[in-house]
Amino acid sequence: MVSDTIVLDKQSSLGIRLALKTLVDDTERQQKMIHGLIEANRQLRDDIRQERGRACRQEQRAKELENVVENIKSKICQLEDECIAKVCQQQNQVKELQKDQQASQTKYHHQNEKLHEQEETIARLQKELHKVGMEEQQRVATQNKMFCQFCKQAPKSLLDQQFLSLIDYYESQINQMKKELRYKKDTDHVQGEGKGKEEFFNLDATPNYRALLTSFQNQLIEAKARNEQLMCENTDLKKDLEIRPAAQELKLCKQQVKKLEKMLKKNIKSYGIIRGEKVKANNESESMTGEDQLQAGCRRYLQVLSKIDSVISSPRAPLVIYKRSKGPVQNYMKENGQECGFEHLPPTVEMWADQLMSLKDLHGSLRKLSVELVPWHTVDTPNITECVRVEDLQFIVDTILEEVENKEKNGQMPSLQTLYAIVSHFQKLFDVTSLNGVYPRMNEVYTKLGEMTNAMRNLQELLELDHSAPPAVLVNTVGKLCTVINENVTGQVEQLLGTQDIQSIINKLEEHEDFFPVFQALIQDLLCVLEISNLDDIVPAVHSLKLLAQ
Repeated sequence: MVSDTIVLDKQSSLGIRLALKTLVDDTERQQKMIHGLIEANRQLRDDIRQERGRACRQEQRAKELENVVENIKSKICQLEDECIAKVCQQQNQVKELQKDQQASQTKYHHQNEKLHEQEETIARLQKELHKVGMEEQQRVATQNKMFCQFCKQAPKSLLDQQFLSLIDYYESQINQMKKELRYKKDTDHVQGEGKGKEEFFNLDATPNYRALLTSFQNQLIEAKARNEQLMCENTDLKKDLEIRPAAQELKLCKQQVKKLEKMLKKNIKSYGIIRGEKVKANNESESMTGEDQLQAGCRRYLQVLSKIDSVISSPRAPLVIYKRSKGPVQNYMKENGQECGFEHLPPTVEMWADQLMSLKDLHGSLRKLSVELVPWHTVDTPNITECVRVEDLQFIVDTILEEVENKEKNGQMPSLQTLYAIVSHFQKLFDVTSLNGVYPRMNEVYTKLGEMTNAMRNLQELLELDHSAPPAVLVNTVGKLCTVINENVTGQVEQLLGTQDIQSIINKLEEHEDFFPVFQALIQDLLCVLEISNLDDIVPAVHSLKLLAQ
């Protein structure tokens, strides 16, 4: 036991005790400083981790904003393409409308020329009609004058009328001879004209001319008699036609007769033979009254047909363009060889009905055109049962023409140079060289604009700003928030390290690097001297040595 102990003097033991005491104090102080540095390091790591996360979020937000800008650009490009396509479509529509307008103008001029020609022909025909009427009046006056000269009285009987017709015939022959004489005067010489006049005035004295006149008189009398006979036959035929029923009416009459016969057979069986004879007599009388009613109905139908014919043949009626009908009425007329003079009425009425039906289609087409060109004009849609009038069609066409003329006068339609300038401005604005790239760039810009708008709205909600606040206010608010956060982080670091500047922190770290290796070597030597392995056992071992030394 004595060999294992170490005996120290009082001064050395006091020195060792003081060294150990200072060592322990320095060790505790260094441990506290190391713990503080570890905690500060951990806090700095947490702050760095938070800053990195915030930076990652900011990078992600920046990427999202870039995607928004790209989407806005693509939307702007798409809108540019759509605008250009709409402009091209509107230009094509304008060109088509201009072509239609030119065609309608040419058609209008053509129809106007036709109208002038028809008016000229009408005026010429009216002049000719007036001239013919004057000639007819003059002819009647000359007839009456010649008759009064010969007979010393006015024409009254049929023979007087025949004599007037003979005078008319002679007058026509004289007028024709005068025309021939006038023609010969224009062609022959002056001497030949004198000879022709003498021969012409001496014709009445030749016997050949008298025989010719007598033969003409006989032929005229025969022709007049034949004409009178034909007129009588014609009147008889007309009366017969008026009395004669139509095919359908005959069928109805036959059906009625069959029904009456059946009724008669029943009455004969019930009332006997005598009653049957009376019924037959009554049946005959009824058939006679039925025939009278049928004739009256035929006359009424004939009047209606004549009125329709007068309307169709009037000057106000349009041109009659139709094909001959091939219906049962025409076939019946062809088989029997009879014509009533109203065969042209059914096809004409059918043609007019088709034209009136086509007016509805034309009205629908004009309404569609009006909706496309002037949608702000509301046109009253007529009912299906109501007929379409020409005035409605003319009103729609006039409205369209007026709007087109007003557009041309006011200059609302942009010119081609203006449209080219707009497209070139879009290309410069979006940095696009080709025309096809304008639409994608516009779509991209609009997409980015929408994303940026959403991001700004979210930031305004997070920062509790008004939605009407401008972007500059939002940027200033975010900058102030970042400044406050950075100031707080710096203050926390200074508070943890207990220093006011970075240089003091660096000096403390350098002192720690210089002191710690020496301190570590001393501790290792103590552990070896005291033959212990743990730092916590150093103090108990020193206390035991102190007790032993006392």
